[in-house]
Amino acid sequence: MAFLELQDIKTHFPVRKGIVIRRIADTVKAVNGVTLNINNGEILGLVGESGCGKSTLSRTIMQLIPATSGSVVLEGQNLSTLAQSEVRKRRLDFQMIFQDPYASLNPRMTVYSTLAEAIRQRHPSLRGAAMDEKIIQLMETVGLDQRFLKKYPHEFSGGQRQRIAIARALAPEPKLIIADEPVSALDVSIQSQILNLLLDLRKNLGLTMIFISHDLSVVRYIADNIAVMYKGQIVEYGEAEEVFNHPQHEYTKKLLHAIPRIQQSA
Repeated sequence: MAFLELQDIKTHFPVRKGIVIRRIADTVKAVNGVTLNINNGEILGLVGESGCGKSTLSRTIMQLIPATSGSVVLEGQNLSTLAQSEVRKRRLDFQMIFQDPYASLNPRMTVYSTLAEAIRQRHPSLRGAAMDEKIIQLMETVGLDQRFLKKYPHEFSGGQRQRIAIARALAPEPKLIIADEPVSALDVSIQSQILNLLLDLRKNLGLTMIFISHDLSVVRYIADNIAVMYKGQIVEYGEAEEVFNHPQHEYTKKLLHAIPRIQQSA
């Protein structure tokens, strides 16, 4: 049995028109029949252009957006059938890293408060020295010095903020991490640091990850398998190197062709 199973996921949004009488005039099929199996410890790269449904799919997996139909099955449990109170409890096992850490971090909370709040979701009675030790350990895990604990998000660089966001995602001790474009807003040199950090976390903590990006070259570096998404559907799936070296779908070929290449002058 796969660690995470997506069974014919459809997430549709009605388009309503009219001022007095509102009627459904159309339907946006953001995710339209996605079936995927993700094994324990795997990093799946989910790629596609903006608007293809990647982020909607990630939020459907997180149960932030209800699926119109289909099932999200984590470790044999169908999350789609759980009550919201049960989903909140189970969400400790799957956390999300967002594209913009400055927007996802509370500007009024210090790093210490942010991490403490997340840790208490799993360990509500943790206080004092035990909490301090847990937070310092988290900071070391993501490569940040403990002297930053009393600082606020605006006092950090983009790369440092993303490390804080990763630490917050790790705080409830999840089994699955969904990273939605986590390096697209960062400089290239910082991107490589964050990618290497995620690889180390997978190795050291045994995490399973879904890494979402529009950049195939980034996904090739980090992912075991790649799923290519187009107009709400998975049009190609396979091992990362196989997808790169032997693409089957025309859309995948276009994505590969769009990767910038440096031309050597004669």
